Amino acid sequence: MKKIFALLLALVMMSACAVAETVNQKDEAVLNIFSWEGYIDYSTVIQPFEEETGIKVNYATFASNEEMYEKLSAVNGGDYDIILASDYILNTTREAGLMQKFDPAIVTNYSNLNPDFTSKFFDPDNEYVIPYVSGIPLIVYDPAVVEKEIKGFNDLWDPSLADTLGLIDDARVTIGMVLLSMGQSMNTTDEAILAEAAAKLDALKANIHVLEYENLHNYLVSGDIGVAYTFTPFVGMALDANPDLKVVWPEEGLGFGIDGCFIPVNAPHAKNANMFLEFLLRPEIAAVCAEWQYYCSPNAAALDVIGDWFKARSEFMGLYERMDDAEFVLNLSPENEQKFQDIWTTFKLSL
Repeated sequence: MKKIFALLLALVMMSACAVAETVNQKDEAVLNIFSWEGYIDYSTVIQPFEEETGIKVNYATFASNEEMYEKLSAVNGGDYDIILASDYILNTTREAGLMQKFDPAIVTNYSNLNPDFTSKFFDPDNEYVIPYVSGIPLIVYDPAVVEKEIKGFNDLWDPSLADTLGLIDDARVTIGMVLLSMGQSMNTTDEAILAEAAAKLDALKANIHVLEYENLHNYLVSGDIGVAYTFTPFVGMALDANPDLKVVWPEEGLGFGIDGCFIPVNAPHAKNANMFLEFLLRPEIAAVCAEWQYYCSPNAAALDVIGDWFKARSEFMGLYERMDDAEFVLNLSPENEQKFQDIWTTFKLSL
């Protein structure tokens, strides 16, 4: 009988400890963020949040959206409180049941967002994701090197641009650009259209000097290339170095992307995470996030307080007037994704 009583007492104590641990973890003044290195500035965002709330922020990094998804899946949507990632992987994560809804009783300022950036495929009912920044790849060129006036994608095939073009080293983005130049969707899976796109991409080889994912602005500023098709922040960096460069909003259409924050389904500090989302949505915080990242802000209220220098830059502000021309790169089935990867691999091997 004494053994049974002792066993029961031990079980009760273990249960009490487990409950206490859970409560303490939920009440713990900690926030675990998981994103790319440097994607949320410490001095203008994280430090002010810590000082206001007393919550200690831990910031872990991943190298790719796919790495994030793999690690989050491995811990069943736990360990992390806030994750900041790209639209297509946000959709995958939500569909996998690895997100929890944000709390509108805490996140009371969701209406600060521009409706053009909400109700998207990765969160159609606006329950899970807080859009953080948005961007588009653009053409930027040096008129001191390139005599031809460039107005759109199709101009990139002009023979006068031989060995002077830099493109983004990404299958979906660059093949998507070719598809837009053909008047097609970036997300088409029609094999005949993709075969035509592969042939048109092959015809661009003579003009290509380099394929890079992030550093094309350096090639442009150094004079190694005269034209780049690159992401918004790198367009901005190139213009910082050489204000005489010209930015082109392609007449055939635009690629478009949103990075956003969400709370994992088993986040250990969900209340703190909701407080951080509310903090990010404040106009003055959303403004410094856009200024820090050189991206467009999805936060309409932020535009009232964002710097005049930022408002004067077309590469950051032009998207608001071109939303109707913008298309997301959407998730495809593995089979259809492989079609793009096969085209890209064959193309790169032929360079």
